Amino acid sequence: MKRTPPPPTVLALTILGAMYSAPALAAHRCGAHSPGHCRMVGETAVTARSPAGAIAVRAAIEMIGVPYSWGGGGVHGPGYGVGRGAGIRGFDCSGLTEYAWARAGVRIGTTTSEQWRSGVRVAREDVQPGDLVFYDSDRSSSGPEHVAVAVDATRMVHAPYTGALVRIDPLDRRTFLGIVRPSESAANVAGGKRA
Repeated sequence: MKRTPPPPTVLALTILGAMYSAPALAAHRCGAHSPGHCRMVGETAVTARSPAGAIAVRAAIEMIGVPYSWGGGGVHGPGYGVGRGAGIRGFDCSGLTEYAWARAGVRIGTTTSEQWRSGVRVAREDVQPGDLVFYDSDRSSSGPEHVAVAVDATRMVHAPYTGALVRIDPLDRRTFLGIVRPSESAANVAGGKRA
């Protein structure tokens, strides 16, 4: 019998419930993972070294199902976009990540370019929940064109494109550029614009 995958909202609630349930943490002996904070994502125990990262990924997951809106969203949540996003209340990719990290008390800037400079670069194998994952789909222009929030080592939550909803997708893509771990000190220098 073929199983139908759960709707995105059910998946998000399952992930959130598993991430923060004390019985789930104890069942997987997460207390042994120090110095970080262990959380469950699906059936996988992940160690989040940053409490802010855990808050950011949870905030992004809570927005699953919100429409993509070009230029939309920011520190206060979904908002009306501009151009193609005019009349649509939602998030573009950097609006979602800005909102998620603002919930954790960290300002990372409003654009993908600003966010690319909002913390420290992290090797792909060291990705943690909450890290910003960047993609470069246009090699003719400098910098990334897309950003997402890492859920774990294999998944991200993002606002993908016009006509789509905020959702969880695989992290590995051909256009992968790099990972940035926002830091409060780096993100708040010059209002999130750090060279």
